[in-house]
Amino acid sequence: MNCMALEQHGEVLLIDCGVSFDHRGLGVDVVHPDFSSLDTFGARVVGVVITHGHEDHIGALPYLLNRYDVPIWAPPYAIGLIEERLREHRVLAYARIRPSHPRESFEVGSFSVEPIRVTHSIADATALAIETNAGTVVHTGDFKIDDTPTDGEHFDAERLRELGDRGVLLLMSDSTNIDIAGPAGSEMGVGDALEGLVASAKSAVVVAMFASNVHRLRLLGDIAIRHGRKIVVLGRGVGTHTRVARRTGYLPWPDHLVCPETMAPELPRSKVLGIATGSQGEARAALARLARGEHPTFEIAPGDRVVLSSRTIPGNEPEVQAIVDLLIRRGCDVHSRITDENVHVSGHAHRIEQRRMIELVRPTNFVPVHGTLHHLTRHAALAREVGVPNVAVIDDGTVAEITSHGIAIRERVATGRVHVYAGHELGPDVLRARMFLAEQGVASCLIVVDAAGSVHAVDVKTRGVVDEACFGREIEEAKGAVRRAILELDVDAEDEKMADHARLAIRHTFWKSRGIKPMTIVHVHRLGQA
Repeated sequence: MNCMALEQHGEVLLIDCGVSFDHRGLGVDVVHPDFSSLDTFGARVVGVVITHGHEDHIGALPYLLNRYDVPIWAPPYAIGLIEERLREHRVLAYARIRPSHPRESFEVGSFSVEPIRVTHSIADATALAIETNAGTVVHTGDFKIDDTPTDGEHFDAERLRELGDRGVLLLMSDSTNIDIAGPAGSEMGVGDALEGLVASAKSAVVVAMFASNVHRLRLLGDIAIRHGRKIVVLGRGVGTHTRVARRTGYLPWPDHLVCPETMAPELPRSKVLGIATGSQGEARAALARLARGEHPTFEIAPGDRVVLSSRTIPGNEPEVQAIVDLLIRRGCDVHSRITDENVHVSGHAHRIEQRRMIELVRPTNFVPVHGTLHHLTRHAALAREVGVPNVAVIDDGTVAEITSHGIAIRERVATGRVHVYAGHELGPDVLRARMFLAEQGVASCLIVVDAAGSVHAVDVKTRGVVDEACFGREIEEAKGAVRRAILELDVDAEDEKMADHARLAIRHTFWKSRGIKPMTIVHVHRLGQA
């Protein structure tokens, strides 16, 4: 989740502070790092430096600020997004946020930090050059090398080369696309592909994309102007990023270009250029609602063109394909990277660009970041191939000490993930119970015992186990099993023992009939007692 700690002389500098998302359907809003290891590590957190404004780099800041009162440095566009997030969590009033700018150094405790401009799929992305007592550390953040950025903010190869000439102790670099050969490609090429699709469309066009890609939003605005269309923002994420980007000057859309989604139905179909969230198949996002015909203000019609200007993240293919199928059934002309490979380029460096980064910086030590263990290992191999003397692959909780002698792996610290729903932490026991319920279902049993200790009534209800209207016989078998289990006990058996025997009987019954052992909750009620 992109939260790296650098420590020297008892002071810790955090680089980025992001969240992840849980796709298991367990009612989890976000997942953020467990920060408790920073307490046990015995060092003082002196500040957080943000490389760019993606959620996996800024989303956990509200949770961090609830634990530590520390200043935050971030690029201006990231600050706009951070303020939105902190305002939602009601911590903005006491947050200490300071702008960072490329090639302008600032002090964070005993560290000196200089942002360096890089290109990525979001505006205002930076790498970091951090001066420590041991030497210079370069953290690339997320990057690619785009020689024709739409905003004119070029990848600062010159500054990285200067640092390399002076000597860099450690390089930490983005590993995401280590397996992909060739350059990542330019947003300008995406603009050409999207313009061709908009120009040839006879009806409405909806482009689904990652809302944070302001470069692409900028291109779509230019395309809309050239072809006489109005931009219609569909989805909260796009709304947030367009609002922040326009306020910070990164999206120079004139006011007349944007049509509120509530007024979009009044436009001629040929004048609509919609920009929608949901390119990863999210069920509640705008694209899915359009595909199902459930969007509150705008409806997709036969002949409309829908463009998925994105890469489908591995694992999301079934959900994305289901939405594509719904759109086709509605008569839409659907385009994606499968039909038009140039409608999207990655924001992460491919192997050739990762090599160039290493060759520019020429570090003494190299630690790959941002990727699975497979990606990190492959990136480490590339660094060795380029000639970096000392290379180490570390994972969450690993402490690596960088000295003039190289990289030494020290003790581990405890790390973990905190799952949050509606602003509250969900403990591991709750998550385990939810997983069990999803897999096995739940059965509840009420046993009514009369004053003589005999069973007066037994009732069994299930959820997620059987369809009781169709398989009532199994419910009756469970009731009978409970009665037989209670008869095996003494009449003066305690409620807890009675409940345990009933629980085992119900679970055994459904194991025989269904091959599952549902979570079973038993309540014993004695007549005559309150």
